[in-house]
Amino acid sequence: MQRLTASLEAAPIVWKDGYPYFVHPVTDGVPRLDGDVLSAIVELIGDRVHWEEVDLILGIEAMGLPLTAPLAVGHDRPLVVARKRAYGLEGEVVVDQSTGYSKGAMYLNDVRPGERVLIVDDVLSTGGTLRAVIDGIRRCGAEVTQVVIVVEKGPGLADLHEEEPDLDLSALIALDVVDGRVVTRPATSMA
Repeated sequence: MQRLTASLEAAPIVWKDGYPYFVHPVTDGVPRLDGDVLSAIVELIGDRVHWEEVDLILGIEAMGLPLTAPLAVGHDRPLVVARKRAYGLEGEVVVDQSTGYSKGAMYLNDVRPGERVLIVDDVLSTGGTLRAVIDGIRRCGAEVTQVVIVVEKGPGLADLHEEEPDLDLSALIALDVVDGRVVTRPATSMA
């Protein structure tokens, strides 16, 4: 956890349309992601997951990909990605997502009825994307058994827990942007 905490606390802040963004390789893909930080994150996630309840891992494009691929390999589970591009495959489910800073569609493919799905994502702020993906998984006839987020920023996790009190939700670490810098704190666990 120390590697993740230190790397987040060193993250620069940029402002876009009045919204403070922390720029970190786990959430943005820039600057470069050190292998030791990624390994630490993957281990922290892996230790938190109830693997006996997981048939499928779902990562959310884009930064869910580097987080979920090592988990899929290490725990011998298939992986699908909620994509921002339509492929038109049979059974594709369109997910309309809205966040505090964007709107758009995402697409789910090959999520099968009855599967128990673990969702892993990089950051949760408002919860808009995650709500939409959870709904899409359910429309596929699958069940979301657990959600693990690397970084909790803002009220999204607590708000989602109010709406979904039985869903196992957790984050590895929480942060706030205070006076132009990242301040970390213990994450909320809604298991």
